[in-house]
Amino acid sequence: MSETAIEFLQEWICEKCQAPAEPIRIEKQAETLARECAAEAAEAGIPLEELQEEVGDIQDLIAARLEDAVEAQERASGSD
Repeated sequence: MSETAIEFLQEWICEKCQAPAEPIRIEKQAETLARECAAEAAEAGIPLEELQEEVGDIQDLIAARLEDAVEAQERASGSD
């Protein structure tokens, strides 16, 4: 994967993959975000295939990051 593609994906995920208001909807949100990521990558001249070459399915990666964000949020609110 090109350095440009790696940087794009890292920045995009950091910016967009926040804990959803309703954790039960992670898969739906991941699907929406995956479409958005693919569209923004295309606008930046980065083909989806180039992103998926290294990380596999973008939707699965985004779902995992959303789940991580939910767990981190739960740990943070549980420590109050």
